[in-house]
Amino acid sequence: MPSKLFSLLLALLPLLAPMASAGNSNLFREYIGAQSRGVKFSDVPINPDVEFHFLLAFALDYTTGSSPTPTNGQFIPFWDTTNLTPSAVAAIKQSNPNVKVAVSLGGYSVGGGPPANFTPSSIDSWVGNAVSSLTSMIQQYNLDGIDVDYENFLADPDTFTECIGQLITTLKNNGVISFASIAPYDDPDIQSHYQALWASYSGVIDYVNFQFYGYDSSTTVDQYVSYYNAQQANYNGGSILASFNTDNNPQFVSVQTALSACQSLQAAGNLFGIFVWSADNSLSEGFTYEEQAEALLANAQ
Repeated sequence: MPSKLFSLLLALLPLLAPMASAGNSNLFREYIGAQSRGVKFSDVPINPDVEFHFLLAFALDYTTGSSPTPTNGQFIPFWDTTNLTPSAVAAIKQSNPNVKVAVSLGGYSVGGGPPANFTPSSIDSWVGNAVSSLTSMIQQYNLDGIDVDYENFLADPDTFTECIGQLITTLKNNGVISFASIAPYDDPDIQSHYQALWASYSGVIDYVNFQFYGYDSSTTVDQYVSYYNAQQANYNGGSILASFNTDNNPQFVSVQTALSACQSLQAAGNLFGIFVWSADNSLSEGFTYEEQAEALLANAQ
């Protein structure tokens, strides 16, 4: 009997292998606080059957004021600190055990003003300042991770790679964060920086928040899926998240197209998770799309 059972298991292995390698997950992530529209953590529906990450948008190494200047890695909050406070972080995590909160670095602009350029004075000085300032911020707010979303660069890919790679590695080694992500999109300058970072430091990067919503509004479901597959190749071995934007910009991929593509990816066993830009945009329409996306992810097998 044991030998027959063993033979049966061997025969079933080819059938079991695709199930074992399935990439579906129930991870849902949402950026919050960038537009200062008064959105609170508690406004956002949180499905108890998903792993939920809030991403505070953004922390920047810039001064505040009418003429912001770079500070070489000395980060401060630029999100809505009136509503998204340390006590608010503590409250949402206490009432929802499936919630983690991270801080996103960079973004496109400094508070809606000039570009948020990545412009370190030197690798060592930037990393030293960033480790110190972010450690203080993360501990003050009881955060769990960081996200890297620089979109404008006054430094070459090698400098970006070492600054960000060393930052993430140090924060992890010091036990300050438990996860890190990057947020590239399909632009040659963006991809050259993030793919260089990936080539050297993919081992410390847990998620890739790829901005698929940046593609043209004519994008079909099949095209969205093909773009997703292409980025899996660009960030080989990475946990690539699908995404959509709830600002209803007619120039870009519609939410409906993105959600249909997510269904197709999940059916193929290839949907690691979804992230949304952003809670600030969704506040006025009641977070309908978030509820739909979370319900989809809650069914992950």
